[in-house]
Amino acid sequence: MDNHTRIAVDVAKAVFEIVVSQQPGKVHERARVPRHKFLAFFVQRPAATVVVEACGSAHHWGRQLQRLGHQVVLLPAHQVRPYVLRNKTDRTDAKGLLEAFRNDDSHRVPVKSVEQQTLHRLRSAWLAERTAKINTLRGRLRELGFVIPGGAHHVVPRAWGLIEDADSGLPEVLREPFAEVCRELRTLEERIKDIEHQLAALAEQLPVVERLRSIPGVGLLTATAVVALTADIHRFPSGRHFASYLGLTPRERSSGSKRRLGAISKRGAVYLRMLLIHGARATLWHAKCLKEPDRLRAWALRLERSIGHNKAAVALANKLARIIWAVWKYDRRVESAAQAA
Repeated sequence: MDNHTRIAVDVAKAVFEIVVSQQPGKVHERARVPRHKFLAFFVQRPAATVVVEACGSAHHWGRQLQRLGHQVVLLPAHQVRPYVLRNKTDRTDAKGLLEAFRNDDSHRVPVKSVEQQTLHRLRSAWLAERTAKINTLRGRLRELGFVIPGGAHHVVPRAWGLIEDADSGLPEVLREPFAEVCRELRTLEERIKDIEHQLAALAEQLPVVERLRSIPGVGLLTATAVVALTADIHRFPSGRHFASYLGLTPRERSSGSKRRLGAISKRGAVYLRMLLIHGARATLWHAKCLKEPDRLRAWALRLERSIGHNKAAVALANKLARIIWAVWKYDRRVESAAQAA
């Protein structure tokens, strides 16, 4: 009989629900611990497997528990929910964690490092804020009859031109509010550039980032985000599993001898999927400028002609994800795109 201790923790802001099990399926101890006494609960305990639902603060607590000698397992929330019986309470959530951990098909989420994870989260939040402000500024100007062409780089220069031009027709009462929005956009762009400089400095300490950047369509942001948010590529048995984790594989609805494949599932890491698809689009556009594209780009161009640009970009992103898996797993560098294909 397996007597290894497992401890499930339902993390919260103030009070944590803890369940201790020394035999599969049986609860031997329960505790409700306030936040300031949470780590003290584990200090005197022998090494155990601590199961936590992957959430906002789970990685922080995971790092703290690992320093105390415990093995930490994070489980995705959507895989824990089916094991929560009856009403949803802290007690049933903690018990559901134990049951989900017993299922070998439950995917584990590795505890992630703090630096790159946080930097990418901040950059993503500031990009979203920047996009919202750009859309607001462009929309309000369009209502006044001023149309700014597509492209984020056009917005602030064109808006400043209208603000500074006394004869532009822009109402005086709106000049200062629009100027404040422009200043906020420039501040956000400076913050984003600072984050990218910090990521570049961190990338120099990680040889795997340099190898990933040898892949067409994978730059600094994508390479560092893959390393920061994936943590351990060896938990994926194949490139196909990694692409599926990114939501780049088709959604399947099959039964019997009939196999039905639909659009991509869009599950998993939304941020990584976005970066890979943007990288694939850039690779496709660059391929059109080459007289003799390599195998990878030639394949993407043929696909674009048959199924269209958007679907070809997604298919190329899927292929890039598989190449990333192979480069990272086998510690190899892509010398040319032809080798990658």
